Amino acid sequence: MSQNTVIVRIMDKEFQVACPPDQEAGLHQAAARLDKQMREIRSSGKVIGLERIAIMVALNNTYELINGGGEASKADRDSVKRVNDKLEEALHKLRQLEIN
Repeated sequence: MSQNTVIVRIMDKEFQVACPPDQEAGLHQAAARLDKQMREIRSSGKVIGLERIAIMVALNNTYELINGGGEASKADRDSVKRVNDKLEEALHKLRQLEIN
């Protein structure tokens, strides 16, 4: 399966993410949802720092997945894992940028 490099914008920062061509639309949707959720948490003023905001969103989404009406399918779990992996990669790159 070939991968394209897709640029998504989250919290005014651009991230390059490897993504199969047939999943680009879903990746953009996920990035837009993540951006919205992170902005909502930031606007609450209770959480400071991009990494902490991202972790709060991840915790909220995981909680909803676990408690949102039964068992998640394998496809759902795989999808969440892929998004988590991409988020981890983006956060790692962000930390590297902040260090430099």
